[in-house]
Amino acid sequence: MKKYQIAIHFEETNRESVKLKRISKGQSLLEVMLTNNIEIKHDCGGVCACSSCHIYINKGSEHLEEMFLKEKHFVDRAYKPAIHSRLACQCLLVDDSGSVEFTIPNY
Repeated sequence: MKKYQIAIHFEETNRESVKLKRISKGQSLLEVMLTNNIEIKHDCGGVCACSSCHIYINKGSEHLEEMFLKEKHFVDRAYKPAIHSRLACQCLLVDDSGSVEFTIPNY
């Protein structure tokens, strides 16, 4: 059975990177983090109504649902947005398997 592998990096210097397995298609990266007890802000509850779950996608964006205009508007308001910025609540895993790597910014 194919599975996802997720690598999470933190801009905070006192936190080590985390690697997760046993992730399923259809989950958002926010759901993946919360399920694995990795804290990240999500003020709106994960409904794309804020930018608090802002992350940087380092690798594997092809395994994520495309960014829609609503998400783009909130990403533009995020802290230090970049070309590879996304909202974790909107990054749904669309393939049956793959590898995704992202960084949680230090606010």
